[in-house]
Amino acid sequence: MITDSTAVTTFRLDELHASLSDPVLGSMTLLNEIAGRFPEAVSFAAGRPYEEFYDPPQIHQYLERFVTYLEVERGQKPEQVRTALFQYGHTKGLLTDLLVRHLAIDEGLSVEPESIVVTTGCQEAMILLLRALRTDAKDAIMAPAPTYVGFLGAARLMEMPVLPVAEGSGGIDVEDLVVQVRRARERGLRPRACYVVPDFANPSGLSMSLADRRRLLEVAEQEELLLIEDNPYSLFNSDGRRLPSLKSLDITRRVVYVGSFAKTAFPGARVGYLVADQLVSGLGCEGRLLADQLAKLKSMLTLNTSTVSQAVIGGKLLANECSMTRATERETKIYRRNLARVLAGLERHFPAPTDGSPPRVTWNIPGGGMFAVVSLPFEADEAMLEYSAQRFGVLWTPMRHFYPEGGGTHQIRLSFSVLTPAQIDEGLARLAALVRDRTA
Repeated sequence: MITDSTAVTTFRLDELHASLSDPVLGSMTLLNEIAGRFPEAVSFAAGRPYEEFYDPPQIHQYLERFVTYLEVERGQKPEQVRTALFQYGHTKGLLTDLLVRHLAIDEGLSVEPESIVVTTGCQEAMILLLRALRTDAKDAIMAPAPTYVGFLGAARLMEMPVLPVAEGSGGIDVEDLVVQVRRARERGLRPRACYVVPDFANPSGLSMSLADRRRLLEVAEQEELLLIEDNPYSLFNSDGRRLPSLKSLDITRRVVYVGSFAKTAFPGARVGYLVADQLVSGLGCEGRLLADQLAKLKSMLTLNTSTVSQAVIGGKLLANECSMTRATERETKIYRRNLARVLAGLERHFPAPTDGSPPRVTWNIPGGGMFAVVSLPFEADEAMLEYSAQRFGVLWTPMRHFYPEGGGTHQIRLSFSVLTPAQIDEGLARLAALVRDRTA
């Protein structure tokens, strides 16, 4: 082991890309590091899907199902199947035809296979979009505050400033979006798009009303904004009712739809996709789609998404008649149960004051998804998270990293997707003990 730092090549952090010193890029690894040091703590931090229904032999079953699809439905010969699975694949992916079926069944979307690019998780989809949209330092992206830290990190890597838009009880404040877009233009910036998660957003858990969805599409048209719709949680509603996606309401191709199988299938496959049916003109591109241009970028980034991973996801789609609503029926029941348990537990541990004074601890009431946000009467930063884990054995996610320009200092995100009811009860009791300790 080398102990003398002068004996190895050393970089100063300020000699590397500026994003590496941004706390946003370290937020996910911070949670993993703390969880690793306190394995007995009840963790409301991890935003992972429920995993008790996973079974390793399923991977082989799904792979075999996809091979049968290639041989029978696609009419491929054994050597063609071999090439499809083992060689570099088509940049846009093996799954485009199946995704057309899936989107029609689950989302009411009618899309062409050529408008789809299969990506290595939705994170790559974000990188491709941001890379394509950034032409110079004036370009910017709008997003609600708070917003998904993975998108903020992708924007940092692409050197694309994220301009915050207020978020109300129903998700992004559409009228504030108009205000912020026009302010940005007055400053000489060029807002290119707005990122939004209309259903059970990470981290807030909030959802947009149908009226707000329609209004957002109107504003995007008026302000010449692209909408980037990220849709990982919409199947996990509490009451069985779903609102239409932005893309299904989109008649002028203002929406690029970003999908993922991380929550509906399993994240280990790292399979996502995007639907980019906008037209591109100029320089001989007339009649081509934005998806074609994003595929060019992908060819220089990851070449193609793992063909084996695509085959496994394709097999799962086929096994469920291309409906992820059907595939996730058991998980959806778990998330509904756990959300109800969390809300009931918060009500029990933090009852409203009987003297009419304002409550010290408050929380939102999501209509589904995997997350709820709690506001505390003290600052909830990394030091407090460490204290919470060490002294009380409960983990949560500080909300401050989800705000592009600061905020959320007294808020925490609770993720309940992988916990049992008993763990939820115990974790909330430990959180209540922390609150008593810090407010005594």
